Amino acid sequence: MYSKIVSDFVTMFVVLDPVGTLVIFLAISAKMEPSERRITALLGVVYSFVALLFFIAFGELLLIEIGIPLRVFQIAGGILLFLYGIEMAIGTATPGDAFNDVTAGGFRSLAVYPLAIPAIAGPGAMLTVVLLTDNRAFGFWEQALTAAVLAVALAIFFVILLAANPIMRVIGTGGANVLRRVMGILLSSIAANMVLGGFQSWLALPPL
Repeated sequence: MYSKIVSDFVTMFVVLDPVGTLVIFLAISAKMEPSERRITALLGVVYSFVALLFFIAFGELLLIEIGIPLRVFQIAGGILLFLYGIEMAIGTATPGDAFNDVTAGGFRSLAVYPLAIPAIAGPGAMLTVVLLTDNRAFGFWEQALTAAVLAVALAIFFVILLAANPIMRVIGTGGANVLRRVMGILLSSIAANMVLGGFQSWLALPPL
């Protein structure tokens, strides 16, 4: 049991990719105040936990019922993230401006997309929790334990996102504007890798 807990934690933490998500979070929160950044991080983590909990409970059944192959999640999520990265890189996406319009739902919109989905609870994370709670191999209490491990991993993830505040103090607004475009290019690269990985699995191609 102990070995499964450790294995589940390491697997989920790696798939959640805290470094890559911190990059995305810095880009979308460039114009936020520190307190606003903390709340957005918290909401993003909570929303992603709810989404992944849904996949722990119903993910396998959902995939079986509607006949969606696992790699489809990876390709679709990668395309979605790629489009957002392109917008960031060319300057048409300004997450901070969307956030300033709280009445339009900018605050919660940024926490849901792109932070919670697909940055934190991306296709890879969704597929991972489905595999770690396979109904054919694990009972209810084992699946509940995996959900608890996920909660711990996301709590640590939240602490990592809080490091965005000191980073923003160092780079300032001007640096954040440059960072947004650079991060857009990096985000597009990450997304392209997700899509190519899906096709690689489908077509049994050699790794890049």
